Amino acid sequence: MKVPFSAIVYILVLAIASLVSIGVAVAQSEFPGIEKLSLFAIFVVLAIFAELYATWIPTYNWEISSSIAIYLSALFILGPNLAVLLVLVASLPSEIILRSRDDESVQTSGIFPVVFNVSQLVLTVAISGLLFRLLSLESFELVWATDFTLAVAVFGIYFVLNLAFVTGIVSITERKPFFGSLLRSTQQFFMQYLVLCVSALLLTALYSISVWHILLALFPITLVHISFREYVKLQTEARNTFERISQLLDARDHYTAVHSIEVAELAVKIGLEMGLGQREIDHIDIASRIHDIGKVAVPDAILRKTGRLDDDEWAKMREHPVISAELIAGIEIYSPVAMAVRHEHEHWNGTGYPDGLKGEEIPLLARIIAAADIYSALTTDRPYRKAFSKDETIRMINEMTEIELDPMVAAALLRVIDAMPVEQLADLSKSPQSMEA
Repeated sequence: MKVPFSAIVYILVLAIASLVSIGVAVAQSEFPGIEKLSLFAIFVVLAIFAELYATWIPTYNWEISSSIAIYLSALFILGPNLAVLLVLVASLPSEIILRSRDDESVQTSGIFPVVFNVSQLVLTVAISGLLFRLLSLESFELVWATDFTLAVAVFGIYFVLNLAFVTGIVSITERKPFFGSLLRSTQQFFMQYLVLCVSALLLTALYSISVWHILLALFPITLVHISFREYVKLQTEARNTFERISQLLDARDHYTAVHSIEVAELAVKIGLEMGLGQREIDHIDIASRIHDIGKVAVPDAILRKTGRLDDDEWAKMREHPVISAELIAGIEIYSPVAMAVRHEHEHWNGTGYPDGLKGEEIPLLARIIAAADIYSALTTDRPYRKAFSKDETIRMINEMTEIELDPMVAAALLRVIDAMPVEQLADLSKSPQSMEA
C-alpha cells in the first residue's frame, strides 16, 4: 500500500522529535543501580509481550496494549530518561517482529508503521515526562495526595497525546476529521486507559515494598488485557456473523446484498453532506449495510417473485425491518442503530411502516437510509420496469419530498446526486433485480 506524502511528512516529524528525545535521555541518564536495572529488564520483557499481544480495534484501525501500564509505571518509578529508553528498547523489536509476520507489509510500506509506532510512543512518554522535569523530579512514590495528583496529570498528558498521534495518522491516511475522530476515540477508550493507569499506580505502590512485589500485579494486568481482547473479539465475531448472514442472503437474492452496499455508500455521502459527525457517519454505514438483513425470514417464493406482490405477500415482506431490528438489538455494536433499521421504511407524512411514524419522530439515520434506499431502487432495473434516468429520478425525489422523504435529507440527496460522476450513476442502474424498494 502506498503511503501518502502527507503521512510520510507526519511520520518523519515524529521520528525527528523522538530522536531528539532519545538523545536527551541518553545524555542525561546515569547508571541507575542494580535494583532499577533489574526492574528495567523486567519492564522490557513485559512491554514486549504486551506489544506482541496487543488488541486490534477494527473500527478504529489501531491497537491498544497493556504496555501503557508498563510505560506509565516506568515514568513513575524509573523517571523520564529511563522510561524513554525503555520504550525504545521494548517497542522497536516488538514492531519488527510484528511486521516480519507480514511479508507484503515489510516489502512495501512496513518501515513506516514501525517508525511511526516507535516514534509516537517515545514522544508520548518523553512529553509526559516533561512534568517531572519541570518539578525537578527523577521519580516519585505514592505517599501524599500531591503524588496522586501528579500521577493523574501525567496520565492525562499520556492519554491525550497517544490518542492524538494515532488519530492524526488515521485522519491523514483515511481522510477522516481529526477532532471528531479524537473525541470519539477518547469517549470509547477512556475507561480502558484509566484501568491501565490504575494498574501503573498499583505497580508503583508495589515497588515501594520491593522490586519483586511488582510481579504480583501481573495477574490483574493480564486479566484486564485478556478481558478487553475477548470483548473486542466478541464484537468482531458479531459483525462477521452478520456479514455471513448477508452472504447467505446474497445466495438467495443477489440484489439485496449489492443493494445494501450501494445504499450504505450513498447514505454515508448524504450524512457527510449534512455535516454529521463521525460517530453518526459510522452508524449510518453500519445500519445501511444490514438494514435488509431481516429478509432472511422472508420466503423465497416472495423474495424471488418476478411479478408484483399481492396484499398477503406485502404483509409478509413488511415484517422484515422489524425482524432486522430484533436480530441486531441485542448486539452491542449494532444496538445504537437498531431503531434506525426498524424505521427505515417509515414515511415523512406517517404513511410508512411498521409503526406509522411521521416527521421527526422517525430517527434521522432512518430518514437518511430511506432516501439512499429510494434512490437506489429508482435507478435500478426491476422485472416490471427499467431504471429511471437521472432527470426522472430527480423529479420523482422532488415529488416524494414531504410525503415519503424528509425535506432536509432529500435536499442533501439531490446535492449528492448533482455532484455524482456520470459513470457512477450508470453503474447504479446495472445492479441485479429485486421486487422491493
